[in-house]
Amino acid sequence: MKLVSLMCLLGLLLFGCASSPADTNRHSGEVSETRDEHSYANINEIRTEHLHLDLEIDFDEKRVSGVARHQMSKSDADTAVFDVKGLQIDKITIGKSNEKETDFVIGEADEILGSPLFVKITPGTEFINIYYQTTKETEAIDWLPAELTASKIHPYMYTQGQAILTRSWIPIQDTPMNRITYSADVKVPSDLLAIMSANNPKEKSSTGEYHFEMKQRIPAYLIAIAVGDIVYNSLGDNCGVYSEPAYADDCAFEFTDMPKMIEAAENLYGEYRWEQFDIVILPYSFPFGGMENPRLTFANPTLIAGDQSLVTVIAHELAHSWSGNLVTNSTWDDFWLNEGFTVYFENRIMEELYGKETADILAVIERQELDTALEEMENDGHSEDTHLKLHLHDRSPDDGMTDIAYNKGAYFLRTLEHVAGREKFDTFLRNYFDSHAFETISTEEFVNYLDSELLEPNSIDFNVEEWIYQPGLPNNCVNITSSRLNRMIKMAEDVNNGKDIFMGSDGDLKRSDFITQEWQAFIRGLSTDISIETMIKIDEKLHFSDQANRQLKVEWYQLAVRVGNKSVRPEMKEHLVLVGRRWYIERIYQALKDSDDPDDLVWAKQVYDEAKNNYHFVSKSTIEEILYN
Repeated sequence: MKLVSLMCLLGLLLFGCASSPADTNRHSGEVSETRDEHSYANINEIRTEHLHLDLEIDFDEKRVSGVARHQMSKSDADTAVFDVKGLQIDKITIGKSNEKETDFVIGEADEILGSPLFVKITPGTEFINIYYQTTKETEAIDWLPAELTASKIHPYMYTQGQAILTRSWIPIQDTPMNRITYSADVKVPSDLLAIMSANNPKEKSSTGEYHFEMKQRIPAYLIAIAVGDIVYNSLGDNCGVYSEPAYADDCAFEFTDMPKMIEAAENLYGEYRWEQFDIVILPYSFPFGGMENPRLTFANPTLIAGDQSLVTVIAHELAHSWSGNLVTNSTWDDFWLNEGFTVYFENRIMEELYGKETADILAVIERQELDTALEEMENDGHSEDTHLKLHLHDRSPDDGMTDIAYNKGAYFLRTLEHVAGREKFDTFLRNYFDSHAFETISTEEFVNYLDSELLEPNSIDFNVEEWIYQPGLPNNCVNITSSRLNRMIKMAEDVNNGKDIFMGSDGDLKRSDFITQEWQAFIRGLSTDISIETMIKIDEKLHFSDQANRQLKVEWYQLAVRVGNKSVRPEMKEHLVLVGRRWYIERIYQALKDSDDPDDLVWAKQVYDEAKNNYHFVSKSTIEEILYN
């Protein structure tokens, strides 16, 4: 770090103490009362317009190094503030062709937010160049040795920026309130392919050098990169799948409906505005089912079920191309504007492709998960976390990534649709996406738009305030039912009452007789009072523990813990060691933690010690919170 003068240092620190979190909205510079509690950036004074990255990916040192070149808005400011966490800042210059080194200081570190990076500039400064490298403290990057990949030959790396981890691999104004364009020149080993949330190559470069452009404005959390032994399979004119070679054929089958999904989404809510919709199947350590990085959705290989039973995740990430990527939450307190809209939209895509019966099954499963989350939060004394609009001051934005944002948000929109009628509601949503395209929006701005464009013109009286700002689920929540799920719940009740479901007319019952969500309802309907012998017999017939897809294994392993059935521990351990997808492991670890048998927690910690190096930082943090707090 270049030393600064005493007066400059004092001035910068005073500025840092007095400055509030980012408090402007939209690229246009329109000032808003909205404040981003999770960024130090002074975007109300000066903000990044375009970012160019010159980077080298070093697998031997597990390091990304280079320069982040920020092209800034016109400003009279004498200081620009960026967000950093776990980065080594080597020097900072201003200017484009004739760079001149400038003073900077890194402020006090916060465990959640990282640190503000104060850069001394002169009024009118247009280019700020931050020379830096990542460190072992960088949280966004997962460096995987070859043994954790499908090939077992080549290493792999990828980033995960949501919510505020981009600042740990790029010095940046890390707030969703500032949308930017970006480009990158990246150097990687010549036997590997680099791809980003931008325009992408289809083949490896002999030099290992790649150039990327993202010409649409996006928030910082959507900047992402993956590097590995990757091949591309086209599935249509504007979509395809990147994966390790071992997964290529399976992906071509599993995601064959992607072109139909894009067509269905466009028919519902307008043009797909990102040109290309590709996905990349990452290694198992990836902490989410999918991440909606524009033009290149990151996805976990647990989606490859062999029967296309988990493609709802792809519909979800595609829907984000409108809700989240096109229209973005201003702050992480407004996260439901991303996920609630996306779950609703996902369900509409599934209805278009697979029928209302399937869509209703998915919605009922979501309601089950929502009811569970509401009960747990109430019992834990955190009813405020059941609001759609959150207040995450001094908390990690990850605390808001719950079934409330996803499923309560979706049921809010379903209830609005029920009251307004689908035709009017679809017109409203299509206009919403069009009128706010490539902008950010706060909950309060959405409420105003809802009032002026849907409720007031149609004289609709709706309890918006209760839905958004109050705990729990309002009484007017639309009720969705499924006769197919009711049948599965009845079959579970029969088991609870001692009936052998493999006798009589059901004697040839097979797992392939029903879809994943139907079996979810069955497993969730089983009592924890059933005998271990009953569980073992069901497993011998239906093979939940060893042959089912990962989503069903999660349900089965939780039940096994609650029943006390330790016979599935070998299969459960294989799952926990291999899979890093947070949702697919945290529920199992939580069941082990909550068990009345103290040996379960001891065993869970032993398994975690073996598995933790296979998990991304996001999943590690969640599991350690469960096991050690």
